[in-house]
Amino acid sequence: MDKIKLTQDENLSINVSYPLLPSDKQRLDLYFSLPEEMGISSKTLTEEHYFHSSIQCQSAYYSDKLHLPLVRSRFISQKKGEQSDYRLNLNLFSYQIRIALNTDIKQTLKLKKSEDFYPRAIELAEQISGLLKKLRRYTPPDQKLKAYFENADNYLSWQVEQSFLKLLSRAPKSSDYASEQNFLLELCRRESNYRKDNQYNSEVTLSDPNRITNKMRLLQRLIEYGVVFKKDFRNLNANLNRMVRGSVTAVIMAFVMTLVLNARTNFTEVTIALVGMLGVIYGLREIFKDDLTRMIWRRIQKGLPKWRIIYSHSVNKTRVSYQTIWLEYIRNKDLPPQVDRLFQTRRQQNKQAAQLLHFRSDTKVNAKTFLPGYEAVQQRINFNLTPFIRFLRKGEGRLYSLDGSKISKQAVERRYQINLVLMHTDKKQQVQSQRFKITLNRSNIINIEAMASGETS
Repeated sequence: MDKIKLTQDENLSINVSYPLLPSDKQRLDLYFSLPEEMGISSKTLTEEHYFHSSIQCQSAYYSDKLHLPLVRSRFISQKKGEQSDYRLNLNLFSYQIRIALNTDIKQTLKLKKSEDFYPRAIELAEQISGLLKKLRRYTPPDQKLKAYFENADNYLSWQVEQSFLKLLSRAPKSSDYASEQNFLLELCRRESNYRKDNQYNSEVTLSDPNRITNKMRLLQRLIEYGVVFKKDFRNLNANLNRMVRGSVTAVIMAFVMTLVLNARTNFTEVTIALVGMLGVIYGLREIFKDDLTRMIWRRIQKGLPKWRIIYSHSVNKTRVSYQTIWLEYIRNKDLPPQVDRLFQTRRQQNKQAAQLLHFRSDTKVNAKTFLPGYEAVQQRINFNLTPFIRFLRKGEGRLYSLDGSKISKQAVERRYQINLVLMHTDKKQQVQSQRFKITLNRSNIINIEAMASGETS
């Protein structure tokens, strides 16, 4: 799986990302195998609720040159290019720095040895310092353009400081690298003083962690303008659902009216028996109408796409791509043979009863060319796994052991395992598939392991 990546995002969420070329067309299938002890089914977690609450899709310009993120740095100067393009070029510049920084910080945090961690952290600090100097080399004199620059500069300075403070807080403890630690701390102090000298944030905002954090989130959204595409969300089955509900209601009402007319024929006067019978008839209608509608609707919509997201450029409003999405619970016999073989590679004790949830995304790119310097856009899909663990048991277990004549006990946490098969089909109908083992507890994802073909676990 060279092009497509599955990574952990936050404590209980995963990201799937892959690039899209001009006029490209790609299909992504994810098959979640959720153990029955999790209590997940169409009755406890509907597809619609999970999609709207826990799945986020995003499409944005992308460059694989993460360590050379300034693919449009030469356009940032107002003297080069049209003045009207300044904001877009600045946002592309800033967004790519943020993506590169976040990626490299995550990679550095995986280094657990001091001799590997600190040289990599210093290299990253020197790179980001050079990028910030390039950004600040030119400040536009126009007040409107200057406001765009200050927003981007303020956000990136704060993001750099927060990223390296996070890096240092999780760094391996070692007194041999005191000079490297001081170098990184000095970078954080320098950026903090830089924002104060430029009066980017008021004292009231700085004194309240919530206010400064929310302000930076707003600035982050501002620098995504023109880079992250605007989404137009559509429910594909809304009218069909109305037709089904209307048809079921019409059939049930016709049946009820037939019973009512027969009852009136048998009872010449309004009696208690007639009133009671009419009450029973209307009661049965209410009982069966919703259940019958739900059963018929699930059968009709099986295999049909449910949503479509149209992505367009927020500046010139041109359509870039559209994404069609399926999400439904399936049975084992509905699994494609290739996916079923990957699930069967698990060890026998791990083949427990499970509920299968299938997510499918078909993406088609309308644009034939992208902005200069960009050969692809990146499609990102975020899955929050929190709804999967809400029924899990809390607390920890105990492991007892005998050491001579002494009994000792250790606290052990309960862990659960989700098996996930990812299948990717490109424009040439070439299929790649991979099984992942996601180990998690009620608080966070412990590990995501990509299983090799034929490997058992």
